[in-house]
Amino acid sequence: MKYGRIETGVKLRNRNIPTNMQFIPGVNSVLDTNAGGWATYKELIPAVYGNYIFENKKLEAELGLRLEYVKIQYDVNPNHNTYKSDGYNYTQPFPNARLAYKINDRNKISFFYNRRVDRPNEVDIRIFPKYDDAEIIKVGNPALRPQFTNSFELGYKTSWDKGYLYSAAYHRFADGTITRISSIAPNSNLIYAIFQNAGRSYNTGLEVVLTQEVAKWYSFNLNLNGYHNQINAFSVENKYPVPNTFSANKQEIISGNIKLNNTFHLPKNFDAQLTAIYLAPDIIPQGKIAQRFTLDLGIKKSLQKGKGELFLNATDILNTMIIKKEIQGQGFKYISTDYYETQVIRLGYNYKF
Repeated sequence: MKYGRIETGVKLRNRNIPTNMQFIPGVNSVLDTNAGGWATYKELIPAVYGNYIFENKKLEAELGLRLEYVKIQYDVNPNHNTYKSDGYNYTQPFPNARLAYKINDRNKISFFYNRRVDRPNEVDIRIFPKYDDAEIIKVGNPALRPQFTNSFELGYKTSWDKGYLYSAAYHRFADGTITRISSIAPNSNLIYAIFQNAGRSYNTGLEVVLTQEVAKWYSFNLNLNGYHNQINAFSVENKYPVPNTFSANKQEIISGNIKLNNTFHLPKNFDAQLTAIYLAPDIIPQGKIAQRFTLDLGIKKSLQKGKGELFLNATDILNTMIIKKEIQGQGFKYISTDYYETQVIRLGYNYKF
């Protein structure tokens, strides 16, 4: 266009996922044979979107809108011992905006807004118990609905010859927060963790990003983020294996995280990166999550006049990125410590033709 440009497009997704689950128990098994059978997930999502992008010496703007129609139907065999067929549909707009004003060549003010949706996938609503832990049984929920999140951010960036500082205040709130809620059945030691919508949650904070080249051989990027996390009071009912109501009071916490990325330019075409990430303790809808820390290291060597690259990188080299949660339920409490596949070493070679 004479001023700026327009981008637009359409997208269509149509899926049909049939499942037939049969549980064949052994001796003293916890398998629930009556929770099996067939179920079919049907999904139709047409969407259209458009973006208007404009930039001149003083102003940057990007205004967009995605309009989508969603129809979800989850058909359950009539013999299932707990769940029935369910589904939902909606037509919703999802706007986004990015506005920036350049005060001068080194200073800029910006504003961001977007609305997004996190839709439950087929696994989240799947009615069949998942037995990857002998005492904590994970089950989906056909009544699970999407989570809608609105985000606002106001930022200021100032630059200098070999670095910049970006600071921002942000506020996010989510409706229909998706989480697992754990409950127990009478006369049973098994815990059933079931997906639910836990109502509204808020996240309000300040973020600072500092990037600086200290010398030709060393530069760093420091990200500091502190926020107030609030989860409103809510009440949900776990239907499997028997109806069980869980209610939680409003929770609040001040938390944050730190990320430091160091880049080294070494002799003989070697480059290295060392990254440290720390996440402070936080709250979740049914409990707390402990602090976490990880250290990543990467080294690469440029070969063949820049066309080739030999690299070695390792993530979570101390194996400290452990997800430790304390879950408080009705009449029970448990602590889980999960080790994901975060400690990985990769050796490879890239070539640019």
